[in-house]
Amino acid sequence: MSDSNKTDFTNPSTFILLGIPGLEVAHVLISIPFCSMYAIAILGNLTILFIVKRETSLHGPMYYFLCMLAVTDLVLSMSTLPKTLSIFWFNSKEIDFSACLTQMYFIHSFFVMESGILMAMAFDRYVAICHPLRYSTILTNPLVAKIGLAVVLRGIMVILPYPFLARRWPYCRTNIIPHSYCEHMAVVKLACADTRISSYYGLFVAFFVPGLDVFFIAMSYTQIFRAIFILPTKDTRLKALGTCGSHFCAILAFHIPVLFSSLTYQFGHNVSLHFHVLMANVYLRVPPMLHPIIYGVRTKQIRDRLLRLFTQKRT
Repeated sequence: MSDSNKTDFTNPSTFILLGIPGLEVAHVLISIPFCSMYAIAILGNLTILFIVKRETSLHGPMYYFLCMLAVTDLVLSMSTLPKTLSIFWFNSKEIDFSACLTQMYFIHSFFVMESGILMAMAFDRYVAICHPLRYSTILTNPLVAKIGLAVVLRGIMVILPYPFLARRWPYCRTNIIPHSYCEHMAVVKLACADTRISSYYGLFVAFFVPGLDVFFIAMSYTQIFRAIFILPTKDTRLKALGTCGSHFCAILAFHIPVLFSSLTYQFGHNVSLHFHVLMANVYLRVPPMLHPIIYGVRTKQIRDRLLRLFTQKRT
């Protein structure tokens, strides 16, 4: 490549997002489930926030954490899907360089926050099951606020190097990103410099941060299951398990797509590019859609309030 061409892309003003490479002819068709998931995620999470805000009986630690989860799901959905749908529907592939880095930062920082919130919710369930008589004295509002602040600060600080490092690299190859959003490694791969520091740090964040959260979640549930199985009757055991069911389903909805996508990325060298991109979209789209459904269906307090809200409107 000539020197003149290299300087053209050293500081690109825009990137070009391809959507899902290899499936361009199916973009409109693919947009149907994407748009449906987006609508469910927005409506469902806003409903959760509305119900918790309206019902003072739900003003407790578990529901505060649930509201934090709903907010992160909303941000994850709104930071990526509108641009993806504009690619699918209007072929609007250009994205400003700074906007791309901003999108990258929001996606990954709120992803880390969501993982931390699920860990905090596991701690909430641990206290509720293992120390029920001390629940209100341990999980006070100030402590919940401190946990929430720590989760947010961790997400902000851990991902902060992503855009700063990405802005440093010269982009002399191309400005075409074979993805539907500005994913960190998809952007870094376009640089024509030694980007090992970005790659290694990205791998560290991708595996160590969720891995640490999963470890603490597993520790919490180990103690929870021990406490449940020494309860005297089957009914009390089932009731105790029921209080953890929604959270456990939320963990699976979040971590299973992430694990599958990470394993495919690391070891699926013969897997087509469009499959990698689809999987990267799945772990951003599915949890925000499933979380309000899981908590709306499985959590009696939210389900009852929702039914009461609809019956009031009919009358």
